[in-house]
Amino acid sequence: MPSHLSRRALIRGITAATAVATLATGLAACGGDSEAATTTDAAGTVTVGRVSNGAAKETVLKVSEVKSISAELPASVRKSGKLVIGVGALPAGSAPLDYVGSDQKTLTGSEPDLGRLVAAVLGLKPEVRTFTWENLFVGVDSGKVDVAFSNVTDTEERKKKYEFATYRKDNLAFETQAKSTWNFAGNYENLAGKTVGVGSGTNQEKILLEWQAKLAKEGKKLTVKYYPDQNAYSLALNSGKIDAYFGPNPGVAYRVQKTAHTPQATRNAGTFSGAGASLQGLIAATAKKDSGLAKPLADAINHLIQNGQYAKWLAAYNLSNEAVATSEINPPGLPLSNS
Repeated sequence: MPSHLSRRALIRGITAATAVATLATGLAACGGDSEAATTTDAAGTVTVGRVSNGAAKETVLKVSEVKSISAELPASVRKSGKLVIGVGALPAGSAPLDYVGSDQKTLTGSEPDLGRLVAAVLGLKPEVRTFTWENLFVGVDSGKVDVAFSNVTDTEERKKKYEFATYRKDNLAFETQAKSTWNFAGNYENLAGKTVGVGSGTNQEKILLEWQAKLAKEGKKLTVKYYPDQNAYSLALNSGKIDAYFGPNPGVAYRVQKTAHTPQATRNAGTFSGAGASLQGLIAATAKKDSGLAKPLADAINHLIQNGQYAKWLAAYNLSNEAVATSEINPPGLPLSNS
């Protein structure tokens, strides 16, 4: 996610393949850089987990503008009256982070929902736009997007172009077949001789390639294969073409839950910080460097933390174990040597 996004689309009652086709169609209908379908909330409220297809418990939260925080916004954003939120959900989405809901049109998930909560604190109308992962950053660079809420990892490399307001721990996980006895156990040497799937251009790819290089120096082989979405790597995992998939922990946890007691059952074979062994990775709202948005974004998130809406948002998506105590502006991130 995100950092890297693994892609996810299991729609209840239909096959995974059909689900991905349906989800991709719904997202494409929004357009790669156009406004996603949304549903209007009552004044002073934000509904999280709406049409979530079982990925979240729908919860209505009371959220009002905080004038002292909205006053910190850059004049251009405040004058526009809207917060343009970018989400890298194309082509197939990634539950529980971002995907098309059960109404086949609304972009739902933990990431756009947090964006809507932050917009409410800032007194702005949320406008959510969907992109491919790569084009999400183009959207921020070009000004089409004010801020990305899309499981983006705080890295020192990205700080050259972006500023961050953190909101969740960034953990990665290895997903294997439930019958597999292999475990990562926090040791890259356990990857020797394995074939692991990953998404291209993601933070987990960078970490995986670093381990691959280390193993090569030891005369050992790690094979890395690339997959564009959830359906593709799930098929590869189920057919034994890969031993494991390396992706964001939220998506892996969700899939393990959804596939339990089915022939396609998977399990979590170990986690790893998205920032490497020496630093806890962090997921952050991402804006263009020197945009002036990092502070109001962080203050808005901290307001949600202090007033309980943040905890309820995480709980709705079963992500409470990834909570942070406070939103930080540009804290130490994935080192340049790893990013």
